[in-house]
Amino acid sequence: MEKPSYSGHRARLKKRFEKGGISSFLEHEILELLLTYCITRKDTKPLAWALLRKFGSLSGVLEATPSELEEVEGIGNNSVVFIKLIRELMRFYFLEEIKKRKEITTPENVVDFCRASLQGEANEIFEVIYLTTRNAVIGVERISVGTIDRASVSPRKIIEQALKRRAAALIFVHNHPSGEPEPSKEDIELTETLSRVAAPLGISVLDHIVVGKGKFFSIRANSLITVKKEKV
Repeated sequence: MEKPSYSGHRARLKKRFEKGGISSFLEHEILELLLTYCITRKDTKPLAWALLRKFGSLSGVLEATPSELEEVEGIGNNSVVFIKLIRELMRFYFLEEIKKRKEITTPENVVDFCRASLQGEANEIFEVIYLTTRNAVIGVERISVGTIDRASVSPRKIIEQALKRRAAALIFVHNHPSGEPEPSKEDIELTETLSRVAAPLGISVLDHIVVGKGKFFSIRANSLITVKKEKV
């Protein structure tokens, strides 16, 4: 039985990757290769181009919602699950990487994780990174999905989890789906409220990082909060 014309192209893509990774690949070639693992009997090049035309870039494809992906003709459930799995693997990888660090001392130390975790989400998401006295990461928890304000983010829940995990410090991260990372008045007030609640328990709020599209804003680096650690 004659092999389909695209089978040779798939084999060449895989061989290129085996020999030199994806550094020499164009964006559509990366998508082509990814799609070969969830679409077995179809030329993936037209699908890769269709995805790039709709979402503008490889990162745009990875950040798209399942319903948005399914709007592209030829992209079915298997492809959607695979693409979202890649995104979740990125999140898991960056979380493991920041856990390996002996300490977090700058906003840049957590930005890669924040971007992998939050950038491209359709809703605002608020997460807490719990740290030891030496600023090593204990864990990360997603606290709220939706509009971020003092009503949706419970200081009590955060402090309870911090005490349960024996955390000495906290970093808050959340996204702005609009793309602009500058914090709102409510973002700053929420940070101040959480800092006030945590301080008497000897827990420091080290930062609140807001992630936009390709940009981030550190509330601490811009002197909008001060770090306090007070014992009762």
